[in-house]
Amino acid sequence: MMKSLTFEKRVDEIIEEHSFSGVVHIKKEGETVLQKTSGLYNRSESLPVQSDTRFAIASGCKLFTAIAICQLVEKELLTFDTRLTDCLDIAFPNFSRELTIHHLLTHSSGIPDYFDESVMDDYEDLWKTIPMYQVRKLEDFLPLFQQKEQMFKPGERFHYNNAGYIVLGLVVEQLTGMDFTDYVEENIFKRCDMTNSGYFSLDRLPRNTAIGYIDEDDGSYRTNTFTMPLKGGSDGGAYVTSADMIKLWEGLLADKLLSESMTKTLLSRHMKAREDAYYGYGVWLNMKDGQLLKYHVMGYDPGVSFHSAVYPEFGLIIAIPSNQADGPFFIMKAIEEELVNA
Repeated sequence: MMKSLTFEKRVDEIIEEHSFSGVVHIKKEGETVLQKTSGLYNRSESLPVQSDTRFAIASGCKLFTAIAICQLVEKELLTFDTRLTDCLDIAFPNFSRELTIHHLLTHSSGIPDYFDESVMDDYEDLWKTIPMYQVRKLEDFLPLFQQKEQMFKPGERFHYNNAGYIVLGLVVEQLTGMDFTDYVEENIFKRCDMTNSGYFSLDRLPRNTAIGYIDEDDGSYRTNTFTMPLKGGSDGGAYVTSADMIKLWEGLLADKLLSESMTKTLLSRHMKAREDAYYGYGVWLNMKDGQLLKYHVMGYDPGVSFHSAVYPEFGLIIAIPSNQADGPFFIMKAIEEELVNA
């Protein structure tokens, strides 16, 4: 296993190299073996990142949406093969009638995305037609994709899709009668004792919550306030602490959120995304030499980067949130190199 002092030195090097701002939190067999903080969560006030600072995690919380859907499947309110037209009373005139919950969960739906990461690279372009301050609820995203044509037939291939998870959130709302964010906070966060996490509005952030920063080429910076929806939802945007994210993994793997069989279903390889990389339900699975290396989630938005993973063979759970564009990926890569070469 890791030679902790050598590894800690390598993490320090990456933190300095990338001027990392965030938290590096590692637990092994239930015990914290490394927890480092670096940078400022509020640059204007020179407030340093704390171990319990809340960070936005962007698409890292698609896992929460998948868990919510799996809970509804266990309650027999729908199945993974349920067609969208049979469980959501919202018209999508150009979507395939064969589109199912499984397709949406696995990014194989083929529906139009409101932010297609394969052809768009500037998230801020979205708000030229709809002001970001008007995007408070899931239905506020609908004008961005509701009337567009299918990209391909459901199930044909993997194509990462944010709109698909917006639709899944709308399904949760219709079947439960609750706002999506309320459902997750009540049925996922509370069960895992994630007391410092939630879906917060950008204009009402609680104390000790990291502001996202966009660093410009000329050395200046700006906040991400005008680049993001006002409040996150089912495709991304929750705020968590590193400790709470680890609690989420621990709760999931201990069957606090789903039955043992449903947890196994969520963590199964459903779609191949690329060589040695698969997608389950709301979670990535990476293989190495034919064996599972990790379950992981990640998220990127302007002023947000996040990686979190479970390495079952090594008994490790890792959470690395940041309030800037990069850093977590390089730290995660170094961790894996240490694991594989140990």
